[in-house]
Amino acid sequence: MEPNACSAPTSRAAPTSRAAPTARIVLVLGANGRFGAAATQAFAEAGWRVIAQARRAPAALPAGVRHVDTPLADPAALAAQANGADTVVYAVNPPYTRWAAEALPLARAGMAVAERLGARFMLPGNVYNFGESMPPLLREDAPQDARTRKGQIRVRMESELESRAAAGLRSVVIRAGDFFGGGAGSWLDLVIAKSLRAGKLVYPGPTDRPHAWAYLPDLARTFVAVAQRADLPVAERLHFAGHTLTGAQLLDAIERAAEAGGIRPAGGWRCGGLPWFLLRAGGLLVPMWREIAEMAYLWQAPHALDGRRLMQAVGPLAETPVEVAMAHALQALGLIAPQRSSAAARPASPAKAAFS
Repeated sequence: MEPNACSAPTSRAAPTSRAAPTARIVLVLGANGRFGAAATQAFAEAGWRVIAQARRAPAALPAGVRHVDTPLADPAALAAQANGADTVVYAVNPPYTRWAAEALPLARAGMAVAERLGARFMLPGNVYNFGESMPPLLREDAPQDARTRKGQIRVRMESELESRAAAGLRSVVIRAGDFFGGGAGSWLDLVIAKSLRAGKLVYPGPTDRPHAWAYLPDLARTFVAVAQRADLPVAERLHFAGHTLTGAQLLDAIERAAEAGGIRPAGGWRCGGLPWFLLRAGGLLVPMWREIAEMAYLWQAPHALDGRRLMQAVGPLAETPVEVAMAHALQALGLIAPQRSSAAARPASPAKAAFS
């Protein structure tokens, strides 16, 4: 333990002044996105000085967070504004329709910022890298056999991080499943629970296949825990287990959270599937449908992330129970009202203690 800085002096001599420890600085690139906003919040709550980069100032920033609007296209200027940052969290994610043109150049610009700062580059990874033949339990050393364009781009991102390690860039990829929580823009609100208030849910695949999910506040706090470790390999990959749920388990969690929030369909819940054949056909005219259809296999291939190596690196991490996480996610979307007395809406045990 550190000495108590508040101890009173034992003599009448003037106490020797002691400077407070300087808070570490993190630069969050893409702070307006759902993960960027969650990371900004988590680092600020952990006592870090946070620089939030976004083209437009976020609607609400935690106290003490500084916004910069310098674009990624100017790494030198951005690094100068983030002078002193020892961690760069890359939360930039271009729209699916612009991935082929923008994803890799933007990531390279983020890496260039980290290199100029001498900072560790932190990337939220996903399971695209492993392709349709991925094993049901994904470890860090699982073969990366991506066949889709987006999967191949992800493989190239991580390969570039490894190649830049020789020149001194420190990096860590924290791989997670599909995001939920933290606001709009996920499968949860765009597809699965889009018609929640009408008593209808839509699941994109067979409801008996395990699928990896990541509750964003938990993932963001995990980034903080990893950032606090100085003894990781130069180029590290870690898997965030999150919640592994079959479609039936996910739908059940949504229904229970909705009912606790006052939504009880008179005729019971109706559940349907996603018409992938229409997305594929319509993709000839609607680019976004084409890009979504390319990743349809993710709902067919059962998969989970093995989080043991992450736990070995940072110790046990507090995890929000799925029923609590789902209630909070639906409340953040405005689909259900907060329930003060409901167990499903009760906050999880503070995760902060796990990272101290």
